[in-house]
Amino acid sequence: MLKIKNNVDLKELEKYGFRETTDSYNNECNDLEYFIDKKDNSICMCSTYGECDLLDNTLYDLIKADLVEKVE
Repeated sequence: MLKIKNNVDLKELEKYGFRETTDSYNNECNDLEYFIDKKDNSICMCSTYGECDLLDNTLYDLIKADLVEKVE
């Protein structure tokens, strides 16, 4: 599972197009949406069909900025 590192201020995600909601930060494009849970920083992607390069690039940007870690 991928998650945002614990030492990251979640407000920093707004630089990458995420918007804050009550329980999460999310970023959506067409039929794909990323959710980052505020409780455990886990990343969840929901899709009805197809792919969206914008979100793929967004996840890549988060990884490259060293904001994401892989956990078991």
